[in-house]
Amino acid sequence: MIAAMQQLITMTVREVLQESDADEMTEHQLRMEVSRRLGVDLSLPKHKAIVSQAMQSFLEEEKRAREDNGEASEDEVPEYTDSGDLIVCNLSRNRKVTVGNFKGKTLVSMREYYNKDGKEHPSRKGISLTNNQWSLLRNKVPAIEAAIKKMTPGS
Repeated sequence: MIAAMQQLITMTVREVLQESDADEMTEHQLRMEVSRRLGVDLSLPKHKAIVSQAMQSFLEEEKRAREDNGEASEDEVPEYTDSGDLIVCNLSRNRKVTVGNFKGKTLVSMREYYNKDGKEHPSRKGISLTNNQWSLLRNKVPAIEAAIKKMTPGS
């Protein structure tokens, strides 16, 4: 794919995110909308990587802008789920990274949540890692970043 197409995809991703609620939109929904607007199939891994990178960049810029405007950073005040798990990161409105205890084990969880009767509940969609599993994943972050960079055109 030529650089012009990559720029066009990136610009369209930004337009879609500016027009919508970025916290509500999944990456798949975003890719499908960009694909529809451009009339291009974006299901190939290299296209997915461009959309993902553009979405991440947009969200990071939005977060920096909120912090620059004096809005509280997510890192400043601890936030907890209704079940008492520490929310480390809100990936989107319904996706969270949490640390909590389950049956006596500390777990790092990346999970989707849903609302029922005014309370937030974890869904089955997600993964919970033990301390050992988390440590293995954390040690592989450089390899994951290298693989992402390798799959991202123009990197």
